[in-house]
Amino acid sequence: MFESAANSQAKRRGAPQGRYDRGVILSALGLVSLGLIMVASSSISIADSQNIGPFHYLYRHLAFLVLGISLACGVARIELATIEKHAVLLLLLAFILLLLVFVPGIGMRVNGARRWINLGISGFQSVEMVKLILIVYLASYLVRHRDSVHASMAGVLKPIGISGLLVLLLLAQPDFGSATLLIAVSLGMVWLGGARLRNLGLLAAVATPALAWAAMFEDYRLKRLKSFLDPWADPFNEGFQLTQALIAVGRGEWFGVGLGASVQKLFYLPEAHTDFILAVIAEELGFFGILLVLGLFAWLVGSGMRIGLRAMERGQRFGGYCAFGVSLMIAFQALVSIGVNLGVLPTKGLTLPLISSGGSSVMMTCVAIGLLARVSYELSRAENAAAQAVAATNEDHAVVEGPSA
Repeated sequence: MFESAANSQAKRRGAPQGRYDRGVILSALGLVSLGLIMVASSSISIADSQNIGPFHYLYRHLAFLVLGISLACGVARIELATIEKHAVLLLLLAFILLLLVFVPGIGMRVNGARRWINLGISGFQSVEMVKLILIVYLASYLVRHRDSVHASMAGVLKPIGISGLLVLLLLAQPDFGSATLLIAVSLGMVWLGGARLRNLGLLAAVATPALAWAAMFEDYRLKRLKSFLDPWADPFNEGFQLTQALIAVGRGEWFGVGLGASVQKLFYLPEAHTDFILAVIAEELGFFGILLVLGLFAWLVGSGMRIGLRAMERGQRFGGYCAFGVSLMIAFQALVSIGVNLGVLPTKGLTLPLISSGGSSVMMTCVAIGLLARVSYELSRAENAAAQAVAATNEDHAVVEGPSA
């Protein structure tokens, strides 16, 4: 689908043909395929108990996946220059989206948190779009203010300050997990944009106590930290999620108990099809399943970082920073989700990208993959144009030197 779009676009505009990076497409398809299988396996008992049909969550996941792929194909056909041009307007949209969740009748409160916008037929989690918008804005800023970011603290403070305002709105919802993710992606992009480690270290020294205070300010966050340190102290209450996840991981051993044969997903493991889907993978597919997930994410993130490096070398800095940002976002979110399931990080409520059931997350991660694919397309197009120019120069030289020979 991406390849045909690239060829038709190149032919229509008479430009050198580019192609979308196959590593990105194939790794994303691998994660999506695994996600479909595991959402079906982990959600059947949950949906059946709610009397909504055994495949309700699978159909819902598939619907958002189709919508996300459609949007990704659309983004993959938009020139990066057009996206960069509207970066500031997109940032304004990000603030509007985070504020709308507090508007009565528009925002939705679920489990005590205001994170969703009511779209009538479904809810939309604003932060999923905000993550991608922030990446685009930071990429645009780093292109426009590269020298100041490298030379001064003031150049670093502005993008980090913008991220900080978004983080404050997220903490008000509250959504500590996504807030932490935005901070990590922002710091990573600014560092890759040339900021000195000394300046970032000073910011980290200020931000760390603030995050620690925010983590312990709410009782539920403090309880999560305590249950993370010793989940077996209260295995039937505060430590229930983590202990059940660890039991699932332990039951899987090397090759799992078999696809569909998980016991923990049968009302023992909370959020088995969303936050703790990796525990179901570990139980049914074993250590091999965990390695498969890690391998696919490593392939996707590695492909994205490689595209970013090539784009920077080619002088396509906006595309390069976008590739870095998308790769960092997927990598950090995947690592946090995997760490929570394996008991090495406190519960954050972040889904496993492209695998967990979750409409907003699945859809916007697909859009992020579309942006990454666009960067690879324009990079390939530029490389092909350069190769054609070199070939044409060589031909001209051959024509000139031919008669004299």
